[in-house]
Amino acid sequence: MLNPPSYKLLLEHLTTAVLLVDEHLCLTYLNPSAEMLLAVSRSRAVGQPLAQIFFDTDGDSTLHKMANTLKTAHPFTKREARLRVAGIQEVVVDYTVASLLTPNQPPELLIEIQQIDRLLRISREESILSNHQVTKQLVRGVAHEIKNPLGGIRGAAQLLARALPDNNLKEYTQIIIEEADRLRNLADRMLGPRKLPDLQSINIHECLERVRSLILVEAEGEVSIVRDYDLSLPELTADPDQLIQAILNITGNALQALRENVKQQLPPMITLKTRAQRQFTIGSVRHRLVLRVDIIDNGPGIPAHLIDTIFYPMVTGRASGSGLGLAIAQDIVHLYHGLIECESRVGQTVFSIFLPLENGHASKR
Repeated sequence: MLNPPSYKLLLEHLTTAVLLVDEHLCLTYLNPSAEMLLAVSRSRAVGQPLAQIFFDTDGDSTLHKMANTLKTAHPFTKREARLRVAGIQEVVVDYTVASLLTPNQPPELLIEIQQIDRLLRISREESILSNHQVTKQLVRGVAHEIKNPLGGIRGAAQLLARALPDNNLKEYTQIIIEEADRLRNLADRMLGPRKLPDLQSINIHECLERVRSLILVEAEGEVSIVRDYDLSLPELTADPDQLIQAILNITGNALQALRENVKQQLPPMITLKTRAQRQFTIGSVRHRLVLRVDIIDNGPGIPAHLIDTIFYPMVTGRASGSGLGLAIAQDIVHLYHGLIECESRVGQTVFSIFLPLENGHASKR
């Protein structure tokens, strides 16, 4: 049987964050996992009101529940709660609050916190990758079925144009030919690139600078583009034309969204940001080093009903959009075992491209 010091040793080595709170809702203990999660040192936190350390976005309602648990000894659990760490960063957690009753002592609260950001992210990314694969196969099948009859339609229209006695009637056959060509081009875009990638060692910032120059020309001074680069990033192996196409598709969408936003109050701006992330999971694979490219705009945001399907082909929030740009970008990034994610709200839309830099060090989780 373990003695009291051994129980404390177990708490110190738990990966679950554990906090102990007195009857005044002041912190009396937190283990190292809680220090890491809440980004606070034990020496500074102990003795402080819980409200100054434990920032649940629900605010006072959570503190009322805790006070009620002190009175009634009824525990409660909150799923997928959002805690604000260090005043700025949010983490998603499950936590349980239970009452500790010791004879002849005031009641205390035991709070157990389990961070679930990573689990939720893995689940979401696996869903994105799975849906992307299924959708890609479906779209390619549809594209092939579209292309098969188009050659016959176009050829028949050409033969009909030659047989028509009145040149004025050839206008109609020309429309048929042009529309058949337009559908063929659409089907080709849905099928994706036909050539193998030209793999070479590249600097991602060269791709970003190329995209930036193209967007600045198209923007005609209406939108500013801000660089926020980490110039220490290593090179990666990829086809630069493909990466430029993927980044351009996303940045072009951001430009159009800013131009079409009649309610834009702040000066329209796109930010290109690069960072490295270590021990990062994409889907179910953990990579030692991942390149992250953020394309951020301060436009109207993506409607909530579209955010989960934004990478599906033919899904678009703009009347002038084809719905293929993001699907093609996701397909290109997936060739390099990467992924594109999106978070959006009014005033800030962030498309994040994740590309492994050390595929040889990836490991299954």
